[in-house]
Amino acid sequence: MAIKEITPQEARDLLEKEPNCVYIDVRTAHEFSAGHPRGAVNIPVAFPDPGQGMVINQGFISVVEAHFPEDKKIIVGCQAGPRSAAAARLLQEAGYQDVSNMLGGFGGMRDPFGSVIAPGWSSLDLPVSQENGAGVSYESLAAKIK
Repeated sequence: MAIKEITPQEARDLLEKEPNCVYIDVRTAHEFSAGHPRGAVNIPVAFPDPGQGMVINQGFISVVEAHFPEDKKIIVGCQAGPRSAAAARLLQEAGYQDVSNMLGGFGGMRDPFGSVIAPGWSSLDLPVSQENGAGVSYESLAAKIK
């Protein structure tokens, strides 16, 4: 089944109207703490590895499963789009039925020449937060499964 793709504005509208909807920011904890969609939780799909670039977070699905049932409406977003597309596929394979990938991510997607292909959450002046405490940060969410 194809992953639904939505714009940042559609994501914001869903988050405001749907009490059963959550935004999972799949960027690194450092990226998340610098700014993210208000109300988002951070569960990175990959971690930086100095020798290899990025490596998959082997605990991604288990942390999501520990906090959200399979019938939860989930929006995933990253910085530009590729990581969240991968995360959406992983969630769908794990049995989540209502997963949407936010096109453009937080910062926007650009072509090789730097032109914006899809605007991101931050460039559209949508509500941004830097909250990174209990129940929001990856550290606090992952701690509950250990």
